[in-house]
Order: sequence, then structure tokens, then C-alpha cells
Amino acid sequence: MAGAQFSPVLLVLFCHVLSTSSSFQAALVLDMAKILLDNYCFPENLVGMQEAIQQAINSGEILKISDRKALASVLTAGVQGALNDPRLIVSFEPNFVPIMPPTLRSLPKEQLIRLVRNSVKLEVLENDVGYLRMDRIVGEETVDKLGPLLRDNVWDKVAQTSSLIFDLRYSTAGEQSGVPFIISYFSDPEPLIHIDTVFDRPTNATKELWTLSSVIGQRYGKKKDLMVLTSKRTLGAAEAVAYILKHLNRAIVVGERSAGGSVKVQKIKIEDTGFYITVPVARSVNPITGQSWEVSGVSPSVIINAKEAVTNAKKLLAIRSSIPKAVQGVSDIIRQYYSFTDRVPALLQQLQSTDFFSVISEEDLANKLNNELQSVAEDPRLMIKLSQDHPITIEEDCEPENVPDDAVFLSDLVDAVFDVRILVDNTGYLRFDKFGDVSVMTKMQELIAQKIWEPLKDTENLIIDLRYNSGGPSASLVILLSALHDPSRQSHFFTAYDRIRNTTAVFDSLPGLPGPAYGSERGVYVLTSYDTAGAGEEFAYLTQSLHRGTVVGEITSGNLTHSRSFRVGDTDIVVTVPFVNFIDNNGECWLGGGVVPDAIVLAEEAVDHARDIIEFHKEVHSLVEETRKLLEAHYAIPEVANRVSRVLLAKWAEGMYRSVVDRESLASQLTADLQETSGDHRLRIFYCDVQLESLLRETPKIPTPEEAVDVIDALFKIEVMPGNVGYLRFDMMADIEVMRAVRPQLVKRVWSKLVSTGAVVIDMRYNTGGYSTAIPLLCTYFFDAKTPRHLYTVFDRSTSTATEVTTLPEIRGPRYGSDKDLYILTSHMTGSAAEAFTQTMKDLNRATVIGEPTIGGSLFSGTYRVGNSIFYASIPNQVVLSAVTGKVWSTSGVEPHVAAPANEALGVSQRIISAKLLKRGQEN
Repeated sequence: MAGAQFSPVLLVLFCHVLSTSSSFQAALVLDMAKILLDNYCFPENLVGMQEAIQQAINSGEILKISDRKALASVLTAGVQGALNDPRLIVSFEPNFVPIMPPTLRSLPKEQLIRLVRNSVKLEVLENDVGYLRMDRIVGEETVDKLGPLLRDNVWDKVAQTSSLIFDLRYSTAGEQSGVPFIISYFSDPEPLIHIDTVFDRPTNATKELWTLSSVIGQRYGKKKDLMVLTSKRTLGAAEAVAYILKHLNRAIVVGERSAGGSVKVQKIKIEDTGFYITVPVARSVNPITGQSWEVSGVSPSVIINAKEAVTNAKKLLAIRSSIPKAVQGVSDIIRQYYSFTDRVPALLQQLQSTDFFSVISEEDLANKLNNELQSVAEDPRLMIKLSQDHPITIEEDCEPENVPDDAVFLSDLVDAVFDVRILVDNTGYLRFDKFGDVSVMTKMQELIAQKIWEPLKDTENLIIDLRYNSGGPSASLVILLSALHDPSRQSHFFTAYDRIRNTTAVFDSLPGLPGPAYGSERGVYVLTSYDTAGAGEEFAYLTQSLHRGTVVGEITSGNLTHSRSFRVGDTDIVVTVPFVNFIDNNGECWLGGGVVPDAIVLAEEAVDHARDIIEFHKEVHSLVEETRKLLEAHYAIPEVANRVSRVLLAKWAEGMYRSVVDRESLASQLTADLQETSGDHRLRIFYCDVQLESLLRETPKIPTPEEAVDVIDALFKIEVMPGNVGYLRFDMMADIEVMRAVRPQLVKRVWSKLVSTGAVVIDMRYNTGGYSTAIPLLCTYFFDAKTPRHLYTVFDRSTSTATEVTTLPEIRGPRYGSDKDLYILTSHMTGSAAEAFTQTMKDLNRATVIGEPTIGGSLFSGTYRVGNSIFYASIPNQVVLSAVTGKVWSTSGVEPHVAAPANEALGVSQRIISAKLLKRGQEN
């Protein structure tokens, strides 16, 4: 270690010691440092020690502590603190006589046998659980001598047990060389496993420990359960065994955190001074964790008082022995009942391949099984829980009701079950708190027609109150749904697959129901609460799925899963399996859970809120119609406008706007429909309580000469970068009249500083648009004054005119010309007039565009009032046609020549410019 450099922390320690005791010989510190350098198992922490100590001694300062034991304490505290290692101890023991116990290899065989028998205890407990207590880990030499004894009396007997408790609570001695032998008995012969690496500092040797390909006697193997018991007394090699088995996921450690010993510690005399230093001279590094059990000890998987470890281990083994049976039980239930039959093989395979090593309780097992099934099924109805913590509601089959055919009884039954009223504004109200059996409903259908649909037939809207509806048979949904649909055409409502009966039932509208049908044109409003359950939830769900009505109230109970629950064996684990798939008219399987209303309000406020929505819905049709007409009249691309108009009509006819319940949801729905159908994100519907007409007619303010400087400083940022490269950033396209008003100052303060540069970077990354009128002026500066250049053509739908935009014949100040390089930076924010300028310069091959694709804006979007409402439509009524291709680009935006994140675009442009300059220099 000569030439090493000492750590700054330890330097402070030794400088402090050397400056506080004049009676101490400096040689003591140097000798102690040499011992550490030659023997400490973390030599990398000692970098720089020798030079630092010598430097401190040469400074002339002397130690002043005269009491040797006090000095030892100071040195101990300093070394431990500096190296963060409590095993380093300095002591003053002038009369210390080392006691060298005889090595095991020198003991006679008879003594070795007695030692092993005294340190090993083996018995077989109930349920064929083995118990092996080992108070000393014997080394390689002992194993060689006593192999047959260990085989016959320990390993062959242990191998016959079905599970094992390996007790290391009293193991306080042992040899590291015996660790691979023990780990090998709990491993397979192949492949060999790297279990530890031991570094010995005095010899600078590193030794890897691996499992053995052959052992004396039978292996216990990897599959049977193994519990390792530890206590705060467990030390040394036993800690290595527990740590390795834990991190190989081979054993569950139960008990207390172990002592935190060391692989090898030596007490070394510091020359003839009477001082000794205790030093850990070897260290262990686990190949899995990269750490060790030394100092910190082994942390148990199950922390419990060491005295209770055996009892707890027995309980854990009982739980773990139930795992295969529980897994098989869950597999059988899923195989027999789960409604998604196509997912069953994958679920069973997942259960068979799952590693349950971490399971130490029934709760762990339930959670593990549930997580594994959900990872494959992604079906919230399939659940595994502990019954004592999570009570399971088991859905029972609805038994057919036995109702007499007596006409008076049936009439009274209808009056008792159904509440029918006509509210103000000619709104019908229908409440019933349970869906009846189909056979009963069939018997009552004439009375239902007479007592329900006849009074309601002329109402303008219908409120169906399910706030107190607890459910009933799903098949009866069809009768109510049929009455709410057009009787002249058949409609598909839902499909139900029953795994237990292995039947599939298709539920379509019923023809020929007696009495008047309410039909599909008028509004239906379904009221729900947290108590709405079963078939009541299904009806609310289908109301939304079929676009037949608006759901108002609270989220429903969410208890309907069409499931059955089964207890798994003798455990408290309950598996809930859906056995029915409820498939809606769109082919989607409803996975249960509460139905979320279109308008969420308190149940007690649902009737009043429904009536408010009814009033709002009276406007919706006219708003959709007016939006469609505005689009056809003003959108810049007529064929797209016509297509979108047809889609809006179809969506209205299909009831797609019944889910809108207020201004915000209507504006959002219309905007989504317009943008999705047209592919144009610029189309937008919004509402505003103030009149916008005066704001829309606002013209830009023309600055005075005195204000021109402030306007220019606010709009433009310029810089001449290295390499004589100009940089121009402006974040808004000003109106041409504003530009003319500030032009003298603009030329002086901005343009004159850029015109003589060799290249210009125009930064449009933060420019969201503005006025397009100044685009020709800006473009003109970058072309020669020969003939006007056609920049682009603007088609205006409002006037049905196409206007060619060209460069200007005359401008103020010098032109930049067409020869020098021009770069334009863009981002996803770049929009409107900024895009028009960028695309024009790109089309005409006048600039290199660097950055992100632009937003796809328009030169002008008109804002139009939707009828006499407070809704407004923002409609692009102009499109930009390329001067080169004649195609519209403004919807899709500008694609850069060089794609780069916006925040890197400037750097990319500078690298491109530098590369060009370098190439030109090489060519010249």
C-alpha cells in the first residue's frame, strides 16, 4: 500500500491526536496505521493515510495524552468514527497473553464426534416436520473426517422429512469453510450457485464460494419448505448460512436480527507499546445483494421473539403446506365457473408457474393469488379475499314468483308496484322498486299497458325513478326497454352468457307488446342512487349504452357482478368468480362496478335536476342544427363541411347527445365530434355569457412614434451569435399597419444589426400566430428585388375568392437577399400566421426548418354565434394553398427539414451552420 492516499476524515483524526499529546511516541500512530493498511478488509477506505500522518508528525506537534487507557479510548472513537466500523478497537493491555484454542483439525476423532453430537440436535415433529438445531458450523476438515457420521445421523434423516425447521438461534461459533456444505444440502446438484465472495486483506486473496456438485448423503433439495431460526446471539458462519439461504429465496428466516459478526477478526499487537488493535481482516460480499451480514446482522423475514420462533415456524409451515391445495382449489373453481372461458388456460398456467416463496400468512396467500389472477384476467369481478376481512355478497338465483292469475289481484299488484304520475310541463314519472319475473310481467302486460303506458303516452318526456330499485331478473329488462324503442324495427339490447348452464341468451326488442309504445324519440331520464342495484344497475347501464336516455343521480351500488363465491378448502380464503357475461349492444362485456350517471347529483335532488336537464335539452337540437348550418356556410373546405354535417345529423338521430347535461358538456361533445370527423383541431364550440361581437370587431391599435420603440423592444429579441450568425426571435405576428407605423425604428434597431450577418436564425418556437397581413413584408426581405415572388394563395370561403399573395416590390431598408442561409426554428406551439411564413419559406426552398412539427393552425378562423344562444363556433374560413404544389397544408401543419425537440433546435441549427462553414473553408 505504499504511496496510498489517506481519507480526509481519518486525516483529521490523526492530526487531532498528534496535536494533543506531547508524551506519546509518534511511532505508535504510524505503527497502528501500518497495521490497518496491511490488514483492514476495506483498504479502499484508507487511501492516503501514511502520507497524511507523516505530514502531521513533520509539523512538529506532539501527542499530549499521558494516560494510556484514555489514549486508547480516543483512538478507538476516532478510528470507528472515521471508518464507520464499530469492530475497530484500540486497547492498552500491557499484560495481555493471547490464548490460542486448539484447532479442530488437531482434535482426536473421538473429541470431534463428541463436539458434533453436542452441537447438533435432530428430531421429527408432528406432521413430519423436521427440527435440526445446529450450535456450531463445522468446517471442511471436520466434514472430511466425520462425513459418514454426519450422513447417517443428520442429513439422511433430515432428507426424509416433508419440511424443516433449521435452528441457528444458539449458533455462536463455526467456520466459514463449512458454509458451502450446508447451502449445498438445500440446493440442487446443478447448476452450481455462486453463494459468497470472501476477501482476505493480509493475503490480498479473493475466494468465491459455490455450492458443491456432490455431497455426502442425501440432499434436502430446493422444493421442500425450510424455516431458519435466528436470535440476537446467532453469530459468524451461522449468519452467513441464514443470509445466503434468505437471499437465494430458499428459506424464510424467523426470529430476531442476528448479532452482526465478522468473517474474521484479529487482535494485533502494535509493536512493543502494550497497545493492541482489533481489526476485521476479511469481508464477505453476497453476489445477489452486493452487501453482507457483517455488523448489521441478518434481518428476519418474520420478526418475533427468539423464544417463540419454533412455535411461529410451525404455524408458518402449516400455512405453507396448505398452499398447493389452495392453488389447486382456486384452479378447479376457475376451470368450472369462470365466464371468460378463453382466459381460463392462461389463468391456470399463471397459477401453476407462480412462486409462492414470500407467502407467510393466509392474507399473503390471498393477496398473491388475487394479484396473479388480475395480472392475466384484468377482470375486477374475479376476486380472492379473506372472508373475515372482506365479507362477500353472494348473488342468489332469482326464483320464479308464483303469482295467481286473478285479475283483481293482478290489478292491485300493478298499483302497488308502480307509481305513475304526470308532472308539470307534461313530464311523465314512473317509479318501481324491483324488476319482476318475466312470467309475472307477462301476466300483467295488459294491465301495465292500461295503467302505465296509456297515461304516459302523450307526455313529452319520461322520468324513470330507480333510486330505490334493488334489482330482479335481468330478462325482465327487455319488456321495459322494448316499450322505450320504436316498435316498427327490431333492436338488439344485450346478450348474456351463463357458464354454469353453458347457455347464451340474446335479448332483442319484443314485437307486439299491448298498448301504446313510448317509442325512441322522446326524452327518457333515469334516476339512480347508491341503493340502485342488480337489474336496476343494468337498466341504467343499458340506457347509456343504447343512447336511449340520460342518467341522473348518484353512482349505483356496484354490487352486481353475476358472480358466485366459494370458500377454498379449510382456509378463510374466498374466491369470487363471475359466471355470467353481460354483453351490451356494442359487443362490450360489462365488468360490473357502479354506473356513473351523466349528471352526478344527490339522490334527493335528482328529480329537480332532471327537470332542469329536460329544459336544457329543448335547446340542444336547435344548437346542433345551427352548428351544422354554420359549418356548411363558412368552413373553408366545403366537402369536409358537408361530411361533418351529415355526421352531426346521424349522431343526433342515434341519441348521442342525450348524455349532455349542461353547456360545458354540450360544447365539449360538439367540439370532439367536429374535430374527430374533420381531422381539424381548429374547429371549436364554446359558450360565453357576454356578447362577443364587439370584441370580434376590435382592430389593432396603431402605436404612436413615441410608442414604436417600446413595441419593437417588446416584440423582437435579436443577437449576433459567434460566427457572425444573426438571431431573431419574435413571438407574435403583428398587423401590417402596426409594422408600417414602427418600420423606421424597426429597420434601425433590429434589421440594421442583422442584415450584414452571414446567416440568420429566425426563432418561431414561441410564436402562436397573429395577423397574416405582415407575412409578405417579412418574406420580401429574404428575396431579391427582381420580380415579385408568389408566396401562397389564400382561399376565403366567406367570399369564395382565391387571392395570390406575393412579395412586395418596395421595402424600407436593405434586403437580406436570397443567397445567405436562413434557418427557422419551430415547435408544437408555432401556429397560424407563423406557420404560414414558415411553410412559405420552406416551399420556396428559402429556409431550413428545424424543430418540431407545428400545430396546424389557420390564417383566420371566424367566430360565429350559434343561433341566438350564448354558444359560439370558431370555424377556419380560410385555407392556405402552397405556391408550389397548390395543396392545402394548414390543417396538418409544417413538417421540419430537421426534426429536433424544441429546446434543442437552436443548438442543432448552430451545429449545422458550423459544419457548413467548416466545409466551405475546406473547399476554399
